[in-house]
Amino acid sequence: MAIATKEQSVVDRVAKQLYIGGEWRDASGGETLAVEDPATGEALCEIADGTAEDAKAALDAAVAKQAEWAATPPNQRSEILWRVFEALNEHADDLALLMTLEMGKTIAESKAEIAYSAEFFRWFSGEALRIDGYYKVAGNGASRVLVMRQPVGPCFFITPWNFPMAMGTRKLGPAIAAGCTMVWKPPQQTPLSAFALAQLLEEAGLPGGVLNVITSSSSSSVAEPIISDTRLRKLSFTGSTEVGRKLIARSADNVLKVSMELGGNAPFLIFDDADLDAAVEGAMIAKMRNIGEACTAANRFHVADSVAGDFAEKLAERMRKLRVGRGTEDGVDVGPLIDDDQRGKVADLVQDAVGKGAKALVGGSTIGGAGYFYEPTVLADVPPEARLLKEEIFGPVAPVASFESTEDAIAAANDTEYGLVAYVFTRDLKRALTVCEGLETGMIGLNQGMVSNAGAPFGGVKQSGIGREGGNEGIEEYLETKYVAVNL
Repeated sequence: MAIATKEQSVVDRVAKQLYIGGEWRDASGGETLAVEDPATGEALCEIADGTAEDAKAALDAAVAKQAEWAATPPNQRSEILWRVFEALNEHADDLALLMTLEMGKTIAESKAEIAYSAEFFRWFSGEALRIDGYYKVAGNGASRVLVMRQPVGPCFFITPWNFPMAMGTRKLGPAIAAGCTMVWKPPQQTPLSAFALAQLLEEAGLPGGVLNVITSSSSSSVAEPIISDTRLRKLSFTGSTEVGRKLIARSADNVLKVSMELGGNAPFLIFDDADLDAAVEGAMIAKMRNIGEACTAANRFHVADSVAGDFAEKLAERMRKLRVGRGTEDGVDVGPLIDDDQRGKVADLVQDAVGKGAKALVGGSTIGGAGYFYEPTVLADVPPEARLLKEEIFGPVAPVASFESTEDAIAAANDTEYGLVAYVFTRDLKRALTVCEGLETGMIGLNQGMVSNAGAPFGGVKQSGIGREGGNEGIEEYLETKYVAVNL
């Protein structure tokens, strides 16, 4: 199916080459790779397929620019970020269409991501002006203590396909604010949003070499020469825990500063005193945002025995009304999954749960035809041994299980290696605080189904990651502390 003229125009206007040292250039080997529309399975365009040689050139450019960029006045760095914040909002319609074409989510969701992405640049435009240190008299009075904060140095970013722009801006924003140069490897499935952002940064006055963007069909071939280079000082990755573990191990050789935003298995707890209608609204947001392809997606619903049946039926009723289709079409609520492998994983998890006794109240099947669509699904009476209570689903499937007591709910929520986010619905303040204190997660949505906020620290505990993105903590990941003992 050929894409519409407007869609083609948006695709044609975005860069498709590597961005190295302020220049757009073809891959050194001249190879290209296809970017696919997941709603049709057809290619949208071809982009540069970078090599190890290109990776080295990108890091060379970042290293060459680091000292100059670190010395750039904070006002200048702040102004660049603010200009791109405004540009993202100004071009939101075209950027949203581009994102929908390469990732699949609806236009409305893509617009919401553009707005969210822009907020990181607004937030860190202010943080660029608030980098500080301190000066004090030493305890013995004989000397002075001077503490300063300086950029960590050249950074390497690896981002996933599910939020093509936001996963970039929440790394680029603090790095630019702190005075760090960067090499960014966006995913091969959704690189066009990254190229568009690089173009906007270039137009906003970001000097060449500060940001370098390299795409490749082989992540390892471009990541290895960068991570093994002793000039690199920081690695930030968003993706699976499995890959994150390998990157952490690899980064140890050069003792890199690392930030890891890894997998999730978010529990959604609903107690018997909760506002059930509000809980369903929160569940729809927490589960169906981004087609369920989010590390923050509610992965499993633990509901008090007395209301579990009612909640499952109400949620199924809402899910049944969702329209599935190409994200560019009016009235569509749920787009395709990113590719056939992801759809197959979701289908396997549902089949496993149903085979072990779960009941599909709605959905439960793939959708035939072009594209990678899966039905919005609610599973009731999910047994503890079902794999989808342990594994990240990354799709539009809501498994519902029940619990008897507050202690049981907390234990069930914590029964995972992950600890990114949890959701809690209760009107009892004492219970709310008890549960929030007992949950082993980095973030909690209390009586709401959304936690993402550029002004708040995003990140997890256990095997969900290391470090925080956003909030006051976000820029700390890109700064080193230097202490000077002053003899007077």
